[in-house]
Amino acid sequence: MQYHYIGNASVPTESGRTIPVLDPSDGQAFDELQRGSPQDIDLAVRSARECQDSVWSKLSAAERGRLLMRLSGSVLQHADELTAIEQRDCGKPTRQARADVLALARYFEFYAGACDKLHGETLPYQQGYSALTWREPHGVTGHIVPWNYPMQILGRSVGAALAAGNTCVVKPSEDACLSVLRVARLATEAGFPAGAFNVVTGLGHEVGEALARHPGVDHLSFTGSPGVGTLIQQAAAERHCPVTLELGGKSPQIVFADADLDAAVPAIVNAIVQNAGQTCSAGSRVLIDSLIYEPLLERLGQAFEALRVGPAAMDLDLGPLIRASQQQRVWDFLSDAQVAGIAVVAQGQIVEDAPDSGFYQAPTLLRDVPPEHRLAQEEIFGPVLCAMPFHDEDHAVQLANGTAYGLVAGLWTRDGARQLRLARRLRCGQVFINNYGAGGGVELPFGGVKSSGHGREKGFEALYGFTTLKTVAIRHG
Repeated sequence: MQYHYIGNASVPTESGRTIPVLDPSDGQAFDELQRGSPQDIDLAVRSARECQDSVWSKLSAAERGRLLMRLSGSVLQHADELTAIEQRDCGKPTRQARADVLALARYFEFYAGACDKLHGETLPYQQGYSALTWREPHGVTGHIVPWNYPMQILGRSVGAALAAGNTCVVKPSEDACLSVLRVARLATEAGFPAGAFNVVTGLGHEVGEALARHPGVDHLSFTGSPGVGTLIQQAAAERHCPVTLELGGKSPQIVFADADLDAAVPAIVNAIVQNAGQTCSAGSRVLIDSLIYEPLLERLGQAFEALRVGPAAMDLDLGPLIRASQQQRVWDFLSDAQVAGIAVVAQGQIVEDAPDSGFYQAPTLLRDVPPEHRLAQEEIFGPVLCAMPFHDEDHAVQLANGTAYGLVAGLWTRDGARQLRLARRLRCGQVFINNYGAGGGVELPFGGVKSSGHGREKGFEALYGFTTLKTVAIRHG
């Protein structure tokens, strides 16, 4: 049984209800979570507030940094354990689960070093005055963490919030809680004071909503779907609570005829099959110069046919999807493609050893997807890549910007002028030129425009979102 973690202690829920923990590789329950209640959220927020007022706000920035650095080291020391937890809880192949552990450690390391470098400014002003600004923490921050990258998203939001001087209440997805709970316990072992890092498990419409509405929460960070993001923002708006939202994408990879296809093909494939396509920044559309449309489709098709899907422990190219409803969602999109006559170029293979009860989906490459079709407009969140041709730069930009989303774009061309021209025209938060993802980029600010959300996570920029700016004007004559 997994309990809430509040005030550096395991706490049973007041409701007495539980949620089964399923292994996506075989669909079988292997543990139970507490199904929290608004009362549990209230207890966690009060714990965070007490810590903020009595201990955390009195620590120097350097002391907060030392605690985060110790937590980073502890994550590395427990890398094998955390990898195994993430593998079973989320269905991630071993390599992907371990990469998430290393990224988590790096986030804590990065923000440990940033704690004492969050500076204010002195401002030129009228004669007889000195004016300056201070960066101050909000106080108690709430973090609603999704199931696709629980450790990475924990690191980039909670790491930054703690570094900026906030105390935290985390509500992880009911589909992926185990690594978050373990990291909270590691924080206690690293010396974090009781109440600095609290975790409440449960359902989104119960404890997630309670966290969003709680009057004791001073800032909210949410990663998830646009629909839920709207509800979170509406709940927070009732009490004028600031919100950082990262709401997914329908990110394009734009490939011109002069691109290095040897470099582009593996990057394009990885960008849609990583984590079984369950990635907000997945490159789910590939827009191809009509001059190389058929040759590139052939190469991508060969790469897709070589992909293998199976249980997480087999450490193949893809593991299972997170749950049965997500599997059904992908099936529904592919059924729509079949009805619309959209052709399948190639598919990978689910290995024979994969249990029938697991949530598997073969990676699928589709061609000539109409730009207005829901396959090209909506986030599938599975390993489905939609290909479509373009005729010139203007057409490529029109297709790339032609969705409600604006998170990431990949651009493949050797033409330096075109690289800068299109990078300015693409409406998104990140543009990767002749690469995709830049190896994770803990240092690189991340976030979107339009329906992909607002605010920025990762890098130093995230610290500004977790602080408020105070101006001080001193009249001294």
